[in-house]
Amino acid sequence: MALGPTQRVFSAAKRLLNSLIANSETRLRLAVFELEEERARLMVLLLLAGASLLLLLLGIATLTALIVVLFWDSYRLTAIAISAGVLIGASLLLAIIAIRQSKRHSLLKETLKQLAADRALLEEPSDETIRRNR
Repeated sequence: MALGPTQRVFSAAKRLLNSLIANSETRLRLAVFELEEERARLMVLLLLAGASLLLLLLGIATLTALIVVLFWDSYRLTAIAISAGVLIGASLLLAIIAIRQSKRHSLLKETLKQLAADRALLEEPSDETIRRNR
């Protein structure tokens, strides 16, 4: 039995809706996967950075104490001032590097790329629709 025009339109709309829902579900799963991956990466990064900073702090404190003890008799204040200046300069340099790194956008990069590709596919007419219109 042949379907009438109204039934064909409803059938096509239903297939289109199912396709859109499936596509949205796929994109959402990709986004969730990327967020979980980013969270795990950030946790490892924070733990490593924390341990590294603690060890660096201990090493710098020991080195500063060594420099001050070496120059205690002759250039005590100069040694303290130069050590403080070097530490402050290094901290400013690292702060600038951290600010530059934080401005790089990488969160959900693949999801955004896939959504842009989907949008491009929807905006350009397909060969099939061009042939139908002729």
